[in-house]
Amino acid sequence: MVRFLWNLVVTVVAAAVGLLLTALILGDEDFSMNFNGFIWAVLIFVVAQAILSPFILKLSVKYASALTGGVALVSTFVALLLANIFSDGLSIGTITGWLLGTVLVWLLSAIAGWILPAVFLKNKLEDRKDK
Repeated sequence: MVRFLWNLVVTVVAAAVGLLLTALILGDEDFSMNFNGFIWAVLIFVVAQAILSPFILKLSVKYASALTGGVALVSTFVALLLANIFSDGLSIGTITGWLLGTVLVWLLSAIAGWILPAVFLKNKLEDRKDK
């Protein structure tokens, strides 16, 4: 149960970091985040990503196996689309925003998802050494 909760926290924080950094990199014209709806945008994005990834993977294996490697990008795009539609926290206004936004959110969320556990584990190990 603790591992599940930890993975959930890392996923939500990584998605938030990916969305925020993408908004900072691309700017308001292409990819803007609204502070008031940010939490909803992140939650919609994370839930959509969690539901869509296995579904899109299954479809790609069945109908287009060559696209299996792009499942994460496709599910990121669709999750961004849903967050854009169903929340006031995210607004993607241009083709550049959709294309670069998808790649940046995917990449930055993945990097944050790798770094966060490493930092946390390093701190936990240091705490144990100090005791």
